[in-house]
Amino acid sequence: MRQQLVRLPSLLKMAAPGFTPGAFVFLLCINSVANYPSGKVTQSCHGMIPEHGHRPQADPVHHITVSQVTFRPGDQVEVTLSGPPFKGFLLEARNAEDLSGVPVGSFTLIDSQVSQLLTCEDIQGSAVSHTSSSKKTEIKVYWNAPSSAPNHIQFLVTVVEKYKIYWVKIPSQIISQPDALPFTTLKATVSPLSTPTPVSRLTKLFSASDCGKKKFCIRSPLSCDPEKEQACVFLSFTKHEHSVMVEMSGPREGYLSFAFSHDQWMGNDDAYLCINEGQTVHVQPAHFSGRSHPVMDSRDPLEAVAWRLADGVMQCSFRRNITLPGVKNRFDLNTSYYIFLADGTANDGQIYKHSQQPLITYEKHNVTDYPKNIGGSRSSLLLKVHGALMFVAWMTTVSIGVLIARFFRSVWSKAFFLGEAAWFQVHRLLMLTTSVLTCIAFIMPFIYRGGWSWHAGYHPYLGCIVTH
Repeated sequence: MRQQLVRLPSLLKMAAPGFTPGAFVFLLCINSVANYPSGKVTQSCHGMIPEHGHRPQADPVHHITVSQVTFRPGDQVEVTLSGPPFKGFLLEARNAEDLSGVPVGSFTLIDSQVSQLLTCEDIQGSAVSHTSSSKKTEIKVYWNAPSSAPNHIQFLVTVVEKYKIYWVKIPSQIISQPDALPFTTLKATVSPLSTPTPVSRLTKLFSASDCGKKKFCIRSPLSCDPEKEQACVFLSFTKHEHSVMVEMSGPREGYLSFAFSHDQWMGNDDAYLCINEGQTVHVQPAHFSGRSHPVMDSRDPLEAVAWRLADGVMQCSFRRNITLPGVKNRFDLNTSYYIFLADGTANDGQIYKHSQQPLITYEKHNVTDYPKNIGGSRSSLLLKVHGALMFVAWMTTVSIGVLIARFFRSVWSKAFFLGEAAWFQVHRLLMLTTSVLTCIAFIMPFIYRGGWSWHAGYHPYLGCIVTH
């Protein structure tokens, strides 16, 4: 044929009849869904404490029963957990004379649909947990007594009814080897927890009047003043001798959070959350391991914790030392970091993925240095240009080019330009423009990330398929 349409080969080769670029736009709007209640809780094996950021309940309502009170090495003892409906659990066997020690023996499952084996302290099958968040009232497993079993064994279980309601290390009765001396030493089955950080109510709204003077402030929008525009997002740091007072304000619903980061990408960050729990606000330090759900940490480093819920606004404040030697996951505030600000929904104390891109400062800042008044962006300029170019290419130039080829071939059949049919020249120009814009847009995320991003979900894969 003398004339052929100039096309983006990959798109039209893949496209089925009736398939349009709009379908790709739809695909790119699909969000990935993270699922956390899988029972893979090996990080909690030692302390048996869920990383939910709430204090455990005091009086257990669930029970562990055993099929026999004596055992010999090699025996299988049936262990039953029962009680009101619960979603999650973690079951281990410990030496009754050293309940803080490593798990003893291994388990065999009776129903693998509701329970699974975990490897704790490098001992395969030494713990049992749930497989999903479906409600359960009874779990049965077998415990296999090892040849090196201590004289006395006690089973401990942590039970989660819902995210902020759980019981830690509920004990069973003690089972013993037949020739063992009677067990007489009683020890606490639950490790003592630290005294909760005192919390008070804020009596007045935060103010931006000292921003840039005494306070290091991050505001969205930049003119935000929580004393006047209460729904805006506000974060401030006020340095004292050896500590920093933090104030955060924003919409009442869900949660507010900020994090210190070494780069402009989520992962390995020092984070702090204020979570609306209906009538109170829970202030919680946390950290991230990659693009995952935050891991809640101890509140011990926080002092002077206070909060306020009123007029559709949530506010919280706390003080922490600039340096916290020996405290894991807390950064030294004498260093510069990128600062993230995010918000999202929360239900029953459990937080969900932020509702929009976090606001990220344009550069690294040291909040204990000179007071400043800064803003940030919810998207890098490179990523904004990437999105704009892809939109122009796939929603404008390519669409017009296809329409020209489809409807103007007969209309402009006798009009020529530079030796070719006019409709074909216009079509070719538009499709070449689409190719150039796509190529430029394609390389921008790689420049922004400095290479391939393994943590950006499905978007980069779909983008590569579309432009292949």
